[in-house]
Amino acid sequence: MSFQPIKFYQTGTFTVGNRLLPPEQRSVQASAKRFNSINSGHRACQGCGEALGARYAIDAAMEATDGQLVCANATGCLEVFSTPYPETSWQVPWIHSLFGNTAAVATGIAAALKVKDQGGTRVVAQGGDGGTTDIGFGCLSGMFERNDDVLYICYDNQGYMNTGVQRSSATPPAARTATTMAVGPEPGNVFGQGKFVPAIALAHDIPYVATATVADLRDLEAKVRRAMEIRGARYLHILVPCPLGWGTAAHDTIRMARLAKETGIFPVFEAEHGEIRAVLPIRRQLPVEEYLKPQKRYAHLFGKQPHVEVIARLQALADRNIRRYGLLEQA
Repeated sequence: MSFQPIKFYQTGTFTVGNRLLPPEQRSVQASAKRFNSINSGHRACQGCGEALGARYAIDAAMEATDGQLVCANATGCLEVFSTPYPETSWQVPWIHSLFGNTAAVATGIAAALKVKDQGGTRVVAQGGDGGTTDIGFGCLSGMFERNDDVLYICYDNQGYMNTGVQRSSATPPAARTATTMAVGPEPGNVFGQGKFVPAIALAHDIPYVATATVADLRDLEAKVRRAMEIRGARYLHILVPCPLGWGTAAHDTIRMARLAKETGIFPVFEAEHGEIRAVLPIRRQLPVEEYLKPQKRYAHLFGKQPHVEVIARLQALADRNIRRYGLLEQA
């Protein structure tokens, strides 16, 4: 397993805990030499998990490639808040694609680099869950099937947040959005729809598939480094809570990501060639209510007449993840 636990309470910033660690154990973000690939000046909301995830992931990729990196970016929150014309917060070669063809554009970049004998320069494609699980799904599957030499990173905030918090195929059951209102006998998003793209990526038998959250910086950085050691199609799916769309406090972004993992709602694992190699185990299993209650998009489940049966169904989904991915077996 690539993740190495560090026995310090706080190791993600310039804290004493980091300075006490040997240099080889410090996070990329703890170093004064970090690349700041996405720099200040962007217009993300306070507590934006996507801005945080992109900073972690791309800085780690830059370190792994010694700065030899090109990024393709789908339309969406990340593109809009980081590149308001004529400005940009990116300090890497960065190309804006259409909403649905980021994987194809990244494939073209990789092919051009190969023809120009610049194969040492690596390619990362980025998109939100809308541009990945919905609009760009066909191009992404094609990239997997061809085994193109691209790392695709999906920043999953579980909805179309940039255009008004509409449902995507990554929106979880019972969640309220602008298009899945909390009305009727089954309020919120319906059960039985959507898709979990990491499992679909596994079915393609590509060289590397992993999930991560912004709550576990070292795990995320380790998975990016591992992905950049491999040639061929790679997929990293990062849970990035959205305070605006989820209805959470800006300071609770990391907490919400951690609760998603600790309840089993979001399984964190890595796989190679279709086989799961390791999981980030649950340290202390929590009921799903701990994750649901802080979010206004689930407030309708906890009114004067709580939807006990809906909460039970969500708990069953979390329990299924725990069994399916063995999230307690390695604890």
